[in-house]
Amino acid sequence: MRFEPFSLNCNGHLLIAERPLVMGILNATPDSFHEESRTEANAAGEQAAEMEECGATIIDIGGMSSRPGAELIEAQEEMDRVLPVIEAVRGAAPKMVISCDTIYAATARAAVDAGAGMINDIGAGRFDEDLLPTVAELNVPYVLMHLPEGATPATMQQHTKSYGDKVVTHVWDFLAEHLVTLRHMGLKDVIVDPGFGFGKSQKQNYELLKNLHTFRHLGAPVLTGISRKGMIYKPLKSRPADVLPATTALHLYALQQGSAILRVHDVREAVQTVKLHRLLEEARLVGE
Repeated sequence: MRFEPFSLNCNGHLLIAERPLVMGILNATPDSFHEESRTEANAAGEQAAEMEECGATIIDIGGMSSRPGAELIEAQEEMDRVLPVIEAVRGAAPKMVISCDTIYAATARAAVDAGAGMINDIGAGRFDEDLLPTVAELNVPYVLMHLPEGATPATMQQHTKSYGDKVVTHVWDFLAEHLVTLRHMGLKDVIVDPGFGFGKSQKQNYELLKNLHTFRHLGAPVLTGISRKGMIYKPLKSRPADVLPATTALHLYALQQGSAILRVHDVREAVQTVKLHRLLEEARLVGE
């Protein structure tokens, strides 16, 4: 599927994407589901520099786990975790675009002040009424993710029956309606994320992945976050630490479906996948 170039204004840095981008994950949390993604300020700079060397364009830094069953924390605790990591990454990899994974306006503002250039929100502005106006004011890209109405990470897996047999239509409608709202609020650069693993059954996750190409018609870059998730390791009766090859296989499929950004734990392998996908696409175009 032909890649559609796009650009993002990331806190004064114009990011021009002529190929799919890789977003590396750093979690300033003690309880993220993949232990190797966890970090703290004294290690984050070195990790970010390594991700940059491997080809990551964006690093997503979060201070609150959103795995199934996780409880929300307060904004101040989140800021205490993420701000030192953002500062360390900014110092070690000054050209890297930093995304802050947060549901709180206070964290978003402090993160951008510290050097972040993007906000990644699992809640579509639901958990803090000031978040979306704050992002609009800050004029940074915003990742709009689907999470079932009324759900939190602690309860989201109780909502898998709410879609009936129309999970793709439901997620499409959710993202389309919120995109209209965000445009009216003045958010210019929006990225859409179907929310793999967030209130979806295994079957629903694969239905979304199979139809990922349909979300391109929303007119926004599509972010895919499936790296080492339960939709991969559970059917294989494995662990997050052991499913890098399977994750890579599904990353290639996501790229074939038109994904514009891969959010990953393993940057080197994802960048290699993007490069090989591009060769496949070039060969296909030559044959047409």
